[in-house]
Amino acid sequence: MADTDTETAALRTLIVDDEPLAVERVQVICAEIPAVRVVGTASDGAAALRLAEKLSPDLVLLDMTMPELDGLGVARHFAQAPQPPVVIFVTAHDHFAVEAFDLEAVDYVLKPVSADRLERAIERAVARRGQRRQKASRYLDELWVPHRSELLRIAVSEVHQIDAERDYVRLHVGGADAARSYLLLQTIAGLEERLDPEQFIRIHRSTILRRDHIRGLRHDGLGVWSAELVSGEALRIGRTYLARVKAMAGR
Repeated sequence: MADTDTETAALRTLIVDDEPLAVERVQVICAEIPAVRVVGTASDGAAALRLAEKLSPDLVLLDMTMPELDGLGVARHFAQAPQPPVVIFVTAHDHFAVEAFDLEAVDYVLKPVSADRLERAIERAVARRGQRRQKASRYLDELWVPHRSELLRIAVSEVHQIDAERDYVRLHVGGADAARSYLLLQTIAGLEERLDPEQFIRIHRSTILRRDHIRGLRHDGLGVWSAELVSGEALRIGRTYLARVKAMAGR
């Protein structure tokens, strides 16, 4: 009997393939696997992205070769999402495997798809989801800060910059048209340990930035680098943190 606990609930699954017969075959196999629940199908990459935005699937069974936006392109889009679905490529071509695993696909299943092979791949997807949840649980998703006579809940996803101010940190929230900041009694080193390193990076002993707030890196000469922010501001990168910041950019 399928476990209904949230850790083992059926994966909401989107099937993406431009061949109707291939979609039908995968649907038939999935109907016999308790760990998955098909919530939609798409026949091209653009439709897959639109459906994924509305359906929030846990798992995408993704064909590799499709007109216009192919499977690798779809997977790249997913990889940029805050909570990307697990991807299993289902394809007739075996020469894209390296690219697929570079995008952290959980498996690469060749057509014609067998029930046993797809079930093994889905077991890996279930394990991957469990690992992501365990990882996420180690990091903060909200902060409570004093403001006037109350405590405000600040979602960590809203914070784009954190600056050290002695025994406090200043949280910067909102864009240029609605910028605001809050002081929190917490050392920057202590807060850094509780932030997801895939979302935040420390660039200086007194500054942590949200990764997607960094537009680029600039070499100012004599080994000095700055992080250019989406706001247009440039912040100097401390030498201690330069290698880590460059690694983020693949340098």
